[in-house]
Amino acid sequence: MSDGTEPRPRAGGWRLPLQVIPGSRLARLILALNLATLAILLAGMFGLNEWRRGLVDARIQYLDAQAQLVASVLYEAGGTQGEPYPALNPILSAQFLRTDVIPEGQRARIFDIDGNRVADSYQVSDAVLVEALPPARPADAPPPPAPDPEVEDRRLTEARNALAAEVEAALTGAPQAGIRINELGDRVVSVSVPLRHVETVVGVLTLEANDFSEIVADQRRAMVPFAVVAFLVSLLTALMLYLLIVRPVLRLARAADQVRLQRAKAISLPDLERRKDEIGDLARALETMTAALSERMVAIERFAADVAHEIKNPLTSIRSAVETLGLVRNDADRERLMSVLRRDVFRADRLITDISNASRLDAELSRDPPRPVALDRLLADIAGVYDEAPQVRLAVSDEPFMVLGREGPLGQVFRNLIDNARSFSPPDGEVRLSLAREENAILACVEDDGPGIPEENLETVFQRFYTSRPQGAAFGANSGLGLSIVRQIVEAHGGDVHAENLRDAAGAVRGARFVVRLPAG
Repeated sequence: MSDGTEPRPRAGGWRLPLQVIPGSRLARLILALNLATLAILLAGMFGLNEWRRGLVDARIQYLDAQAQLVASVLYEAGGTQGEPYPALNPILSAQFLRTDVIPEGQRARIFDIDGNRVADSYQVSDAVLVEALPPARPADAPPPPAPDPEVEDRRLTEARNALAAEVEAALTGAPQAGIRINELGDRVVSVSVPLRHVETVVGVLTLEANDFSEIVADQRRAMVPFAVVAFLVSLLTALMLYLLIVRPVLRLARAADQVRLQRAKAISLPDLERRKDEIGDLARALETMTAALSERMVAIERFAADVAHEIKNPLTSIRSAVETLGLVRNDADRERLMSVLRRDVFRADRLITDISNASRLDAELSRDPPRPVALDRLLADIAGVYDEAPQVRLAVSDEPFMVLGREGPLGQVFRNLIDNARSFSPPDGEVRLSLAREENAILACVEDDGPGIPEENLETVFQRFYTSRPQGAAFGANSGLGLSIVRQIVEAHGGDVHAENLRDAAGAVRGARFVVRLPAG
């Protein structure tokens, strides 16, 4: 039964109840383990990014220092001239790049003041560019797709434009450095420094290293330990979730199957019940639930046995009367037997009606949600129905008495108590109803002017099928279920009911009182 406080789905889907995480041990554990995995990956990613950036910066600084050195040596070797005006000496510049001043794996190019290439170390050097051949293709393998000319042209154009922009920026006198794409589509670290004759810029020296891919490969290799640690943490997380959640839930499921197959009366897993998290709460709740269901089944079996016993009495009497009826010749005796038959049939009908009402009570209580009920108004409406002796009188009060419950079953409680009190009261007596407040509870009292209740039966009167009627009461008019139903309904509302005797000043019993205590609404 829901009290209206459970999270409900919105129109767009389910909303995650984040407000329950601080009080949930399992939620905190799962969140912490997942955050740990994420933190390891983020730390590795950011750390390796900084490491790669440091490697690139160090490579740029190295190339810049080397380019400055080459520019100085080129100037000293006469690679620039001042007559008739400052300019590059293209022949000496090209010859200079033929020397071993450019390390292996680097490419140097010289551009004049107009951005035209004067010399290229890849073209003037005697070194041979060696690249590993791709693995041999099987004879039955399809040939590799031919490169798209448009894509190749676009790549070359973009590479040349990037280089031209770098050279143009260096011709302003400011050294340039960064990462760009070369004509082969590889990323390279490039540095461009202006070449000067005295103070006049006469060209640009561009020095690039094609080992950026190695730096990236090193970074990827360095990422492997972080990925391995993250994988191990994820594996540990999965193992802990299995041990702490999945396996206990499977144990609870198997225990529930044992109860369902009637090989156990209740779920009992002490090691899970001692846990202070949601699994422990679930284990305790399931144990309580199955124990309550077991008690309910025992009560139903006992109720069925009591019903069979109570119905058997009028049926036995009816059978005896029917068997005797054929042997009776006297009209007076025949009429007496017919009276016995009518009385037993009425008794059996009353029993079946009350048993049917009692069996539907649990379903009605679980189906109808509790609502605020004005108990004073409810008692006034019930008291107004009785207009025959003995009279029913309600003590009027202007104070409202509100309880949280179900109006139908609560009305049945007080009708049963009033009917019981009227059956014991003399014709000139009365039944008195009153309401009072006690701390957080409402007390409703029903008093009569009858003979009272024996002290040893003050609790017995609430048992099923218990009847102790005054002499002269109509036989079979009471099934003995009325007060039992009263207690069942009151306890379902979180209250209690008890019986006591009323006494006069001399201590003599002058009636009975039933007190119903219900939580105030």
